[in-house]
Amino acid sequence: MKLKVRDIAIFGMLGALMYASKVLMDALPNIHLIGTFIVSMTVVYRKKALYPLYIFVLLTGLLNGFGTWWLPYLYIWTVLWGMTMLIPKKIPEKAKPIVYSVVCALHGFLYGVLYAPAQALIFGLDFEATLTWIATGLPFDITHGISNFICGLLICPIISILNKAEKYAK
Repeated sequence: MKLKVRDIAIFGMLGALMYASKVLMDALPNIHLIGTFIVSMTVVYRKKALYPLYIFVLLTGLLNGFGTWWLPYLYIWTVLWGMTMLIPKKIPEKAKPIVYSVVCALHGFLYGVLYAPAQALIFGLDFEATLTWIATGLPFDITHGISNFICGLLICPIISILNKAEKYAK
C-alpha cells in the first residue's frame, strides 16, 4: 500500500480525531466514538483504515502510558476493522445504518471477551478466573454495546463526509 503525502496527513488527522473524541468522552464510561470512526473509515478506506486506527492506538499509548491495559489495543480494534471488512460492499442503502450499527454494537458487547485473552496471559489467569473476569465486566460491555449501536447511527453520515472529502481532494 503506497501512501501519498495527502494520505499521511489525512490518516494522521483521523487518528488524532479518534483520540481526541475519546478524551472528550472519557467522563462517560464505555461510551465513545472509536467504533463509529473505525467502521466509517474501513468502509471508505478499506485496508488503509489500519493507518488511522494504529495512529489512534499509538497516541493512546504515548499519551496515557504503555501499561498492560494497552496491549489488547494492538488487536482489539483490528477485530472491528476485520468485522467491517467482511460486510459486503453492496448492501441496500436502507440497510446500511442498521448493519453498520449492529457490527459496531457487537464489538462493544464482545469487548470484554476480546480483551480477556490478554488479561489471562498477562496476569496468569486460568480458564475459570478468565470467565469470572469476563462476567464481572458484563455490565460495562452491555453499556458499551448499546452506546456503540446508538453512536453507530452516525456511521453513514461520516462515510458521506469522508467520501465527499475524498472526491474533492482528487
